[in-house]
Amino acid sequence: MALGALGAVAIALPSLLWLAGFTVDDALISARVAHHLAIGVGYRMSSGGPVVDAVTPFGYAWVLAPFARAGVLSTLSAAKGLGAGCWLAAVAILGGATARLGGARLRFAPLALLGACTPLAAWASSGMETGIVLLLATLALGSGSFAALCAGVAAAWRPELLPWALVLRVGLAWGAPRRMAGHAALLLVPVALVVCARASLFGATFPLSALAKPSDLAHGLRYALGAVLLTGPPLLVIARPRQLPLRERVMLLAAGVHFVSLLLAGGDWMPLYRLATPVLPSLVWIGVVLARAARPWATAVRVGAALVPCALIAIYIGPSAAAVGAHRRALIEAARPELAGYRRIAALDVGWVGAASSASIVDLAGVTDPTVARLSGSHTDKHLPAGFVRAREVDAVVLLLAPGEPAAPPWPERMQRTVDARAAAQAAALGFERAAVLPLGGTTQSYVVLAAPRP
Repeated sequence: MALGALGAVAIALPSLLWLAGFTVDDALISARVAHHLAIGVGYRMSSGGPVVDAVTPFGYAWVLAPFARAGVLSTLSAAKGLGAGCWLAAVAILGGATARLGGARLRFAPLALLGACTPLAAWASSGMETGIVLLLATLALGSGSFAALCAGVAAAWRPELLPWALVLRVGLAWGAPRRMAGHAALLLVPVALVVCARASLFGATFPLSALAKPSDLAHGLRYALGAVLLTGPPLLVIARPRQLPLRERVMLLAAGVHFVSLLLAGGDWMPLYRLATPVLPSLVWIGVVLARAARPWATAVRVGAALVPCALIAIYIGPSAAAVGAHRRALIEAARPELAGYRRIAALDVGWVGAASSASIVDLAGVTDPTVARLSGSHTDKHLPAGFVRAREVDAVVLLLAPGEPAAPPWPERMQRTVDARAAAQAAALGFERAAVLPLGGTTQSYVVLAAPRP
């Protein structure tokens, strides 16, 4: 068993190290809130600002707070290490279980997906909560009350996992009514506690991002289909369901329900199918179970089919994903002196801006601002009311220029995103002028800082 666990970790570790640089702006939001908790500011995006549901997984910022006193970037590093460690623990569990399973040696072949799947490695070390959720979702595949509780905590942090968790845990207890009811209760308690806590603290039972980043079924369909066809592990389970033991049939059904949930939820705006990753370990396990008794050619076909999209994603997206963190840190360091001295900065990408400045942040997407979140439009297309920049007492705006556009007026026409153009128009009307240009590494784009006239 120990050799199986170590072997699985050895498979997963290279890709995890390669993609350790991957991150997203939302991870820096979590890190800033955690830093504010650590220094006594509270559950806030900005010092002196309102208590706000700035991160979807309620409580994640408190998990990071013990490591967050030194600043936002050091908090991000701690979060990345925590997520990577949790993912390696999940990998070790799968490897050990595979060793205990017995059967053909080719049963280990599907574990190759633990290292080949770029979304798993990237999101595990992104600084988001995904690595922890991956461990919880893997533990949820086990037996007993603890597994049911892990499924519930995973669903409490990732609400779209609730249907998966219910189907999985009730299905695994099928035929034993008291056990079914007990597992359902254990699963729902963490979810209910988070809902009540949100309502008490933030006045809403759902994550603020559900308002800030609305989606639709068309996007959800593309997202769900892409997750099935391009992540890799779903292609490991090409088989007739009756070839599987009952337990793995339940896991397969639960995974299918999750992909339907992603469709109905409208998917996600982040890259590399973040919302699909929690169920991928269960699909790898089903692949292992199929391989232990399958003919070698059948296992080779399944694993080969799964590795093809993994290779494509690794080749075409992996290098740029791995470089995100370095580019983002360079941007933050370049922005620090340019943003110094401003009191209130408006931006859409508030994560890196909040890491570069201790100023109050006005969130043009609404991810950390309940008022903006409720405005019509997507997170890049919020319909800012007239006089928004003036009313919020903004003295600088950080806006993303479209590829190849010069950092020169007319500002609204230069912008990549609609809400940036709206903010630029209001800033220009107030006499804001260009204060700095910050190149976005790895792209042909730059951010422009427009600042109010100095008195």
